[in-house]
Amino acid sequence: MKLLPTFAEDRSKQTASLERVAQETIGGTYIEEDPSVAEWFRDLKPTSRGVAEYVRELFPSARWMRRYNFHWLGGDCIAGITVGLVVVPQAMAYASLARLPPAYGLYTTFTGACLYWVFGTSKDIVIGTTAVGSLLVGAAIDKIEAKEPGVHKPEDIAHAISFLAGAILFSFGILRLGWLIEFIPYIPISAFVTAASIAIVSTQLPTLLGITDIDTRSAPFNVYIDFLRGLPRARLDAAIGLTSIIMLWLIKTVCSKMELRQSRRKKTWQILSSLRLTFTILLYTFISWVVHRTTPAGQEKFRIVGHIEKGFSHAGLPPMNGKLFGLVATELPAMIIILIVEHIAIAKSFGRTFNYTVVPSQEMIAQGAANILSPFFGGYVCTGSFGASAVLSKASVRTPLAGLFSAMVLVLALYALTAVFYFIPKAALAGLIIHSVIGLIISPRQLYRYYNLSPFELFIWVCGVVIAFFRDLEIAIYVTVGLSFAMMLVRMAKTPGKFNGSFGVTRVVRDSYSTPISKVEAYTEQPEESEDTAHASESRQVYIPYDTTDNRNPSIDVEPAYPGVFIYRFSETFNYINQAYHIDYLTSYILSHVRRTQTDDGISDSDRLWCETPPTARLMEESSSLPALRAVVLDFSNVNIIDITSMNGLKDLQHTLDLYAAPGLVEWHFAGVHNRWTRKALAFAGFGFPAVETLDDLGSWYPAYTVATSGSFIGASEVEKRELDALRKEMQGNDVEARGTQDVERPDSKRTQVEELEKKYHQHRRPIYGIDRPFFHIDLHDAVDAAVRDAKMADEHDARSSYCATSDLSASNSR
Repeated sequence: MKLLPTFAEDRSKQTASLERVAQETIGGTYIEEDPSVAEWFRDLKPTSRGVAEYVRELFPSARWMRRYNFHWLGGDCIAGITVGLVVVPQAMAYASLARLPPAYGLYTTFTGACLYWVFGTSKDIVIGTTAVGSLLVGAAIDKIEAKEPGVHKPEDIAHAISFLAGAILFSFGILRLGWLIEFIPYIPISAFVTAASIAIVSTQLPTLLGITDIDTRSAPFNVYIDFLRGLPRARLDAAIGLTSIIMLWLIKTVCSKMELRQSRRKKTWQILSSLRLTFTILLYTFISWVVHRTTPAGQEKFRIVGHIEKGFSHAGLPPMNGKLFGLVATELPAMIIILIVEHIAIAKSFGRTFNYTVVPSQEMIAQGAANILSPFFGGYVCTGSFGASAVLSKASVRTPLAGLFSAMVLVLALYALTAVFYFIPKAALAGLIIHSVIGLIISPRQLYRYYNLSPFELFIWVCGVVIAFFRDLEIAIYVTVGLSFAMMLVRMAKTPGKFNGSFGVTRVVRDSYSTPISKVEAYTEQPEESEDTAHASESRQVYIPYDTTDNRNPSIDVEPAYPGVFIYRFSETFNYINQAYHIDYLTSYILSHVRRTQTDDGISDSDRLWCETPPTARLMEESSSLPALRAVVLDFSNVNIIDITSMNGLKDLQHTLDLYAAPGLVEWHFAGVHNRWTRKALAFAGFGFPAVETLDDLGSWYPAYTVATSGSFIGASEVEKRELDALRKEMQGNDVEARGTQDVERPDSKRTQVEELEKKYHQHRRPIYGIDRPFFHIDLHDAVDAAVRDAKMADEHDARSSYCATSDLSASNSR
C-alpha cells in the first residue's frame, strides 16, 4: 500500500497523468509554479523606485511644505502660541518628577517642538515632557545614585537615558520596524498609566502640603502611609496647593458647562479651559511675588522654585560615558516601551478623529531624533503629551509646523521670564501636576467595560496596578506584558479546533410592504416561476460545529456531511505551539467515530506497543455499526504558514489513519490554502493528491474542478442554456453509474453533445488553481463536495466487491 507521492519523490509521471485527466474533463490545464528561495531574495532586493520612495517617506514635511499658505500660517501661529503658554508651566512642573530643575523641562519641550515637524506625520501631537516619562527618568536617577552615590550628576544620567533611547528609536524607525509596537497590548499600558498616575500623586502630596522628611522614592504604598502620618507637619504651602487644585477644577467645570450652553462660543471656552494652567500659575506667582518681594533668600513663607539660569545655559555636548551607558541600559526597555506606545497611541487617536494616517515608523524617527538632540540642549527624554496635544487640536492647528511657534514661546520664557519663574510656588506646581494626572486614572465604568470585553485582561490590569502600588512600576510593566504574552500563547496552544457537520439553509425575507407585522408573511426568497429562473435552487449547505456552545439554535440538528468524512476547522493558526494538541484531538475523535476495516493490521504482537490494544473480532463487532474512514477535510482558512513540526504531525496522523483504514487509503482535502509556500510544503509532504495505489488507478478517478468561465453563451437562448445544463447533469449521473467498473460504457454521446454546445457558444473553462494538486480546494464547500463524491464512490465499490465475493462464495458452496 502506498499513498502517492511521498517526500522527495519524482512527480513528473503523476503530473502528466493528472494533466491528461484534467484535459479530458475540462479541456484545459494549469500547473502551479512553486515559490523559490531565490525568488524570495529577489523580492527583498531594493529597486531604484523603492529607494526613492523610501527617501521621500523619511521627510513627509517635503510633501506639504510646498503647499503651505497664509491661511495655514494663521492657524498654526494661534495654535502654537496657545500650546506654548500651556506647556511652559507644565514642563517646569514635570521636571521635578525627574529630579531635575524646572529649566530642564523647558529645554526638553523646546527640542521636541523644534524638530517634530520635519519627520512627524501627525498635526495634532506635541512632543515634550510628560508625567509618566519624567517619573521613569526620576526613578532611574534614584536607582543609579543608589548604586554609585555621588559619581554621576542627575542631569548626566538623564542625558544618557535620552540619548540611548533616542538612538534605539531612531534606528527602529529607519529600519521600518514600527510594526513591533503591535506586540505590546493595550492593557499593560493602561495599567501602567493608572499606576504611574497614582505614584505621581503620591510624590506630589508632600510638596502640595509642605510636608518634609518623606522619602518619595519608595513604593507608593509607603509614601501614602508616611504622608498620612506627616499631616500634622503641614505648612502654609497647603493653602497654595489645595486652592490651586480647587481653582483648576472650577475653571475646567465652568468652561465645560459653558461649552454646552453657548455652542457658538464652544471653541473660545475650550481655549480658556486649556489655558487654566497658565492662569493659575500666573496668579499664584503674583501672590508669591507680593509675599516675598522683600523677603531675604532662605526665609520664604512657603517653598518657591528659586533661581533659574537664563537661556540655554546647560546646552553643550553631553558626556559620552561608556560606564554610565551601561548603568542606564537596564532602565531602557520599560522606558522605550512606554514612551513609544504612549506617543503612537496619542497620534493614532487624533489620526482617526481627523481622518489622516499616522506612520509608526516615522513617529519613531521623529521621537528618536528629538531624544538624540535633547541632551545637546540640556533636556531629557520627551514623548507625545496627551494634554498638550488635546490643546493643540482644539486650537485648530493646521500643520505640524505649529510646533515652531510653541518653541518661540519657550525661548521667550527662557530669556525673558526667568526672573518671574523665581517666585513660582512649588505647591502650585504640585497642584498642577496632580490636576493633570488625576484624569489619567481609569474610571470604574471603564473597568466594567474591560470586564465585559475580557475578564482575564481585567485580572492582568489589576495585577499591574497592585504590583506597581506595593513594589515598583518597572516590575509591573514586565509582569503585565509577560501575562499578556502568556495568555496569547495559552489561547493559541489550547484553543481546540471544531469538527463540523452540515445542514441545508435558505434565506427567508420579510415582505417589503409597510403593513403591520402581524399581517406580514415571511416568505422564502425564491425566483418567479418563469423560463429564466425556474431551474434555480434556493437551498445550500453550510458547515458549522457539532457542539452548541457557539450560541446557535440548539434545536437544529447538525449531521455529518457523509459517513466517514470528517470536516475539521482550525480555530487558530496551526503551528508548532498547538500542533500536538490538534493532532491528538483529531486522532482520538476520528478513531472513536469509525470502525477498523480489518482485524490483521500487519503488526506482530512482539512489535506492538504495550499501550496499544490489538484489533480483535470482538472490537470489530462492537464497532461494526460505525462507518469506514474515507476522508479528512481540513479548513485552512485560519492558517497562513505551516512549519516543519506541524507538517510532521500531519504526516504521523496520516500514517495512523491509513493503518486504521487499511486496505483503503484516506483522502486528505484542504480548503482555503492560499499561501504559496504552504501549498508547496503540503505538496512536498505528499498532500493534495488523489489517494490511489498506482498511477493506473487515476483512470477510474472522477475529479471535480473549480474553473473560471470566460465569455458567455453568445447567441444562445434560455432554452438552449437549460438544455446544456440538463445534458451536463445527465452526463454526471451516468458517470456515477459508470464509476468503479470497466463494464459500463462511458456516456460518450452525452459528452460529445455538451462539448459541441460549449464550442458553439464559446464557453471556455480555466482551472483556478493547479490541476496537479486537485485536493487543494478554493473553499470548504468545494472540498466537502469532492470528499463526499469520492467517499460515495468508494462505498459503492466496496458494496460491489462484497456482493461479488458473497456470490462467488455461494456458488462455490452450491457446487
